[in-house]
Amino acid sequence: MKTYFYPLFLFILCIGCTSQENSASFIENTEGRYLFNDNEVIEIYFKDQILHAKWRGNDDIELLKVNDSSFYMKELNEKMIFVSSPEMHIELAPKTEHKGVIYHFKKLNKNEKTPNEYFEAGEYDKALEAFLKIKQQDSLSPVIRERRINSIGYNFLRDKKYDEALQIFKINTALHPKSSNVYDSTADAYLIVGDTTSAKEYYKKALAINPENRNAKRAYNKLVEKK
Repeated sequence: MKTYFYPLFLFILCIGCTSQENSASFIENTEGRYLFNDNEVIEIYFKDQILHAKWRGNDDIELLKVNDSSFYMKELNEKMIFVSSPEMHIELAPKTEHKGVIYHFKKLNKNEKTPNEYFEAGEYDKALEAFLKIKQQDSLSPVIRERRINSIGYNFLRDKKYDEALQIFKINTALHPKSSNVYDSTADAYLIVGDTTSAKEYYKKALAINPENRNAKRAYNKLVEKK
């Protein structure tokens, strides 16, 4: 039991000896939005000299100060280190579970947004640009997986958010131009909104990539027969 409690005692003692006051410059440099992953943000702010975070729907996460630049976040079970050089970012303190991976969360510029945030704001061109940037940096990122984005599009269709559905499907065609399925899905969306001309165009694109795409073939033939 003594072996277990001794490191914990030292940790608590260390925190107890740390000043809870944060300098004005540290607060100014630290507050802001950090890129937690390719499409998710963690926001850092101070309230009554105590550092807080907004993350995944929780707008008031209080972090425990370890020292002047390190804070413990219980929700992540991680010690976050704020580093100002070469540019402001957060690093997670190394531990066995990380298996040698270095976690680095860069601070976003004032007007910088994630792809989802651009999309939700109706800035579809910027959303596409941001998605393409992710693909360029990491072509295997889960954020740009074809199935994931297609699923979002069909969710929009089910909710009758037709413009959003068409826009996200078009983004998917730009991200995965060699996929028959993404053109097929875009055609489905056009068909639902009654734009048969565009639907035929996209079904043709789907079939040009994969002539055996049964959904595209069936839907395209029906449209041609109605002409």
